[in-house]
Amino acid sequence: MSGNGDTGTPNTGEQIDAAERDEAKRRLLAQAEAERIPVQETTRAVPDRRWRGES
Repeated sequence: MSGNGDTGTPNTGEQIDAAERDEAKRRLLAQAEAERIPVQETTRAVPDRRWRGES
């Protein structure tokens, strides 16, 4: 085709970018997992007595 040796493989810069994106994704997922609130805590009913007008 163009004769410049392009074999369809990503160049070094693209490989580095892909590796950095993958590492960033892993860090974000690890952070999200560390900050995750167990479902048992999010579904627990907490009484809201503000509407009762307690003084």
